[in-house]
Amino acid sequence: MPKRRDNKKRILRKGEGQRSDGRYYFKYQDAKGDTHFVYSWKLEPYDIPPVGKDAELSLREMEKQIIRNVEDGILGYDSRITVLELVRLYLQQKVGVRHNTQTGYNFVFNILKKEAFGSMLIGRVKQSDAKRWLIKLQRDGRGYSTIHSVRGVVRPAFQMAVEDDLLNKNPFQFELASVVVNDSVTRKAISREEQRKFLKFVAEDKHFSRYYDGIYILFYTGLRISEFVGLTIEDIDLKAKKLTIDHQLQRTRKMQYVIEAPKTEAGNRVIPISEDVCNAFKRIIANRPKLKVEPMIDGRTGFLYLDKNGQPMVALHWEHYFKHIRQKYNSIYRVPLPLITPHVCRHTYCSNMAHSGMNPKTLQYLMGHSDISVTLNTYAHTSFEVAEEELKKVNIAKL
Repeated sequence: MPKRRDNKKRILRKGEGQRSDGRYYFKYQDAKGDTHFVYSWKLEPYDIPPVGKDAELSLREMEKQIIRNVEDGILGYDSRITVLELVRLYLQQKVGVRHNTQTGYNFVFNILKKEAFGSMLIGRVKQSDAKRWLIKLQRDGRGYSTIHSVRGVVRPAFQMAVEDDLLNKNPFQFELASVVVNDSVTRKAISREEQRKFLKFVAEDKHFSRYYDGIYILFYTGLRISEFVGLTIEDIDLKAKKLTIDHQLQRTRKMQYVIEAPKTEAGNRVIPISEDVCNAFKRIIANRPKLKVEPMIDGRTGFLYLDKNGQPMVALHWEHYFKHIRQKYNSIYRVPLPLITPHVCRHTYCSNMAHSGMNPKTLQYLMGHSDISVTLNTYAHTSFEVAEEELKKVNIAKL
């Protein structure tokens, strides 16, 4: 019986064929015994597809993966599940997550909905496809942190498919930094002099001086901004000079206020505060508007700062205040201030305590870090001036 050949006189293997339009096909049975077809304009990887046709995988590249999947009992290549559908299935398992986390999931899902990659069948996604897609996202203007978040959802979704025997391997198992450039801006601690200038400017400004005490507290407690806005009068013990941190305040996109547990288990803590910080709290409490009905969020009341609608201020309010203060300062003075945000206050506090010689474990507790490596990384954020001062201390000790 003569062997079947394609239009280039090449011998076709069992299951292979070529249609009248020149497109190749491969007929096979999956692990369940069902018959399937796959198609390609190329028989071998080095073939050139017809003009106007996509440079897809060659038929024999597909065959290699299919045969291995059939032998392993894997159904992925036959699956009609797209990347978007896989991610949807993965996210359906994420129940009871915090609203910030859910917002992040929705953000990633909406990105995927707009991408052609989202419509790819999961069994056809190679690691090179995954890498090319992430590179495309960066070329389209997506930042490194966004791409990191995207992969943080898509990679475990593919891992779920592997564990469910839909795929042999996860195409997203690679180091992100080896594919896209980390162009994220590191939030650095500001110097003590910059902190002094910033606080002085706020204190003397007619409009922003009303926020001075809150900003001072952020610089001298290292609180997360969500922890600070969640503080109520009951959480502040001015007599014992301590704060109880056991919750944070968030506001959802639907403008709903919610009380959540701290970011980590280590975030539950009681921290001592200085006399100056106590005085700042006293002024805030004394200047609070007297309301007939105090806002109550999940059973808590007595929030320190309220907005014009009588609702507790949230992180976004303070982000805007910091932005406008810095813009105003930089429009007046020749030497501008660097980026300063509520989180920079926290980072600055941590750096100042580290450079002052505080025990790392103590600092870890004060910051509410679950992993001491996060705290220790602060010690790496130094400068010539700090190094010079440390060296002087060592030399003095030798005398």
